Amino acid sequence: MGRAPGTFVPLKGGGAAVALDEVEISILRSLAVQLLELIGPGPGGDEPDADPLAALFAEGPTEPPSDPALARLFPDAYGGPSPEGEGVDPAELKARSSEFRRFTENDLRTRKREDALAVVHSLDALTPAGDGGAVLELTGELPLRWLGALNDLRLTIGARLEITEDEQSEQLFRLPDEDARKPLVMAYLWLGGLQETLIETLV
Repeated sequence: MGRAPGTFVPLKGGGAAVALDEVEISILRSLAVQLLELIGPGPGGDEPDADPLAALFAEGPTEPPSDPALARLFPDAYGGPSPEGEGVDPAELKARSSEFRRFTENDLRTRKREDALAVVHSLDALTPAGDGGAVLELTGELPLRWLGALNDLRLTIGARLEITEDEQSEQLFRLPDEDARKPLVMAYLWLGGLQETLIETLV
């Protein structure tokens, strides 16, 4: 399959495919596993015999995460610059965000965890070619699962790099090779290319 590095192409009949070398597969899997560790096991995840019905109705946290990366993955629903927040008392916005988080964050964590797991399982199922690389084919719900996980990985790395604006991003992309942040920047760029071309296959 002809392709540029880090480029998804559409599959006939739907879906997407990308050729990955051995190093790319290893990096993607490692990043997805680290994302799973960051998100955590979820309600009852550490207790194998936990009641699944109780977990279904378990309430989530009311305060935003202290970790900047988790805060980027699970932002407050209210309080940012939006018409909904105009003229509303900050304490009221905080109360709204807390209530919304209490009933939605557990489900959101579950979805993000499932997206990251889909990446790990997809990569583990690859059959290496002669050079150690392989062609990854995503069909069914997998393209959307991968899209969600790629977005979460970029949000996480962006938080670690303290990327908040496009102008700041461009400055980071011009970092010298000896800068300790360079590997994370390169991963951020690469994941962005994967995400962009995967989106194009879904349009």
